[in-house]
Amino acid sequence: MPNRPMVYFIGAGPGDPGLLTLRGARCLGRADVVVYDRLVHTAVLRHARPDAERIDVGQAAPQGTDRDAIAYLLLEKVRDGKRVVRLKWGDSFIFDDGGEEALFLHEHGVPIEVVPGIPAAVGVPPYAGVAVTYHGGGDTLTLVRGHEDASGKMPKVDWTSLARLDGTIVCYAGARQALAILAALRSHGRPDEEPVALIFNGTLPDQRTIVGTLGSLAQTALPAEPGPAIVVVGRVAALRQHLRWFDVRPLFGRRVVVTRPREQARELVELFEDQGAHVILAPTVRLAPVEDYEPLDEACANIASFDWVVLPALTGAEVFLRRLLAGPNDVRSLKGVGLCAMGQSSVERFAAAGLRLDVALGEFRPELVVEALSASTGLAEKRVLVVRAEGARDALASELRKAGAEVTEVAAYRTELVMPGDPGEPDLYKMLLEQQIDVVTFASPSTVKEFADIHGADAVADVLRTTLVACVGPVTAQTAQALGMTPAIVPAEYSMAAMVAAVVRHFKGSPKA
Repeated sequence: MPNRPMVYFIGAGPGDPGLLTLRGARCLGRADVVVYDRLVHTAVLRHARPDAERIDVGQAAPQGTDRDAIAYLLLEKVRDGKRVVRLKWGDSFIFDDGGEEALFLHEHGVPIEVVPGIPAAVGVPPYAGVAVTYHGGGDTLTLVRGHEDASGKMPKVDWTSLARLDGTIVCYAGARQALAILAALRSHGRPDEEPVALIFNGTLPDQRTIVGTLGSLAQTALPAEPGPAIVVVGRVAALRQHLRWFDVRPLFGRRVVVTRPREQARELVELFEDQGAHVILAPTVRLAPVEDYEPLDEACANIASFDWVVLPALTGAEVFLRRLLAGPNDVRSLKGVGLCAMGQSSVERFAAAGLRLDVALGEFRPELVVEALSASTGLAEKRVLVVRAEGARDALASELRKAGAEVTEVAAYRTELVMPGDPGEPDLYKMLLEQQIDVVTFASPSTVKEFADIHGADAVADVLRTTLVACVGPVTAQTAQALGMTPAIVPAEYSMAAMVAAVVRHFKGSPKA
């Protein structure tokens, strides 16, 4: 990819951040400036560099002077020597102004690249169980331009000819306009019994679908503030009862808080999202490098002298491997050295480096670590390296020494509390007060303590009385109880997958209101 100043037009897809293409993510990660529409899911921006300038330019299809201003903004940034991403909701060139912006830049000699995205008209219906084309659904697929605003302004089309087409009609429209479109099709000859689906917030955890017929929905009263919708008119809309999959997952619509650091949260977030949950990532800490890696590097250089390496956290495991492989040693130096780490993510991280853990525990419990390491030949006079967070004080080193081990502790990273009001972080306490959260999850005792430190132990105990608390294991649950919380969900197996499964079982048979 050239490093010259240019503009990348990237379609972000219809909502679900996972629908961004691999090429789009790659280009986004190299941009100096990201100019994005309001409808683009903020999670997509995580693919951008942390230091990239981010500019929100409002609605997806601005009009008149607003559109001109965006085009000149893109030109200005390129002339400043920047690589610019123009991030569009859906696809840049389908019922959007991306083509006009691109032509403007072409006229000014600015190089561009276009990365297509999944258009809302094609990507949203499958999430509602609607196949936009089907052998029995007619031979045409017609996309009609709509508007997301609240006006009832109608598209300029030949309604009589459109109503006569035997096939599917799809339109993205504001609520008032959607009803007007249905009424126009009906009045121009489309049969009253024609199936219709209105899909709001498509591909997102709060997606809502209303199905009916042209006759019934054209005269219906929509819920208050429904927002714009994808309108599907045609026999294919009746397939929803057979192809529905997205909004019937067990945690669909449930708001689940994950308190793990962003760098460690991926496994748990994806497990919850696979079950349909709306995950709110609210880390208690952010991870940062230590100022001095010399003690860790020295330990890595002499790694063969240790009998065991214990890594209580995924971040410590990752930093340890990175520093080990950056020095004079490689994985061969670990021959004969036992490896002990926590969680499936650590297992996978070591497997990617061609290594297998000798001990993998679901939850960090000092007594279990000592028991596992003592199982074969005991710990008397064994040299144990503990790789931990800077300033961490736990019982592990003490317990290992009691068992006769010679313990060396080194810091691989440090943590900083994420305080309310920090840029980009959710106002979690407000959401808890307003009972917008279904369950708060804790994956370690430290996250419980940090959560209480951030919000205040008394306040946390009070506000969580009306919110479910899930803990990965008994040690985490005991820490929560000591701080006045009442964990309702504690799995028998101490793993992220087990905690998610326990949350699913709790909500089974209790549909989201």
